[in-house]
Amino acid sequence: MSPKELTKRYTLFIISLLFSGIGVAFTKTGALGVSPISSLANVLSLRFPFFSIGEWLIVTNLALVAGQIVILRREFRPIELLQIPLSFLFGYFTDFGMWIASFVPVDSYPMQLVMVVLGVVILGFGISLSVAANVIMNAGEAFVRTLAAVTGRKFGNVKIAFDVGIVAFSAVLSLVLFGGRIEGIREGTLIAAFCTGLCVKLFSRAVHIPLNRFLEK
Repeated sequence: MSPKELTKRYTLFIISLLFSGIGVAFTKTGALGVSPISSLANVLSLRFPFFSIGEWLIVTNLALVAGQIVILRREFRPIELLQIPLSFLFGYFTDFGMWIASFVPVDSYPMQLVMVVLGVVILGFGISLSVAANVIMNAGEAFVRTLAAVTGRKFGNVKIAFDVGIVAFSAVLSLVLFGGRIEGIREGTLIAAFCTGLCVKLFSRAVHIPLNRFLEK
């Protein structure tokens, strides 16, 4: 791969993080729950608002990078350390998305649902761009890949188990932190869980050919 193509691919990946962060922010603004991978950061941001949702995403993503290092040890590739600065970018982009979403009046349940759906669509588009970039995974996906490698399970199956596990953990943590109430995990979390993958597939089909032509020029 030429330096020019590599630069294009990493630029596309950074753009994908921007859209993904905005997508998470829109679902967060809907106040009906966020995507499974962001649910822990969402719960923590509600209980400990001294950190924004973006900053809590940075913290949780860095924890996932540390988990990869602990599990893989010497097999951890130095290139994967790029997940660290990219995690910071994703967090900052999410907070930027929160600023954009703050201009949208969300004063009714239908508008909350609209924000969740918009967020899922934008998130799906962002993920489809990261798939097209094909250079590095974000911390969450890379952690799942690590678990799949050490357990010998299929990535898709581990991804489902991981998402279910992190939502369950977030729900239990919410019960502890909010005196028996579940906060930050609602129907929006289910919508994101079931619909984000569909959006990724639809967008990936649409952008695959034109993006590949652009990247390979």
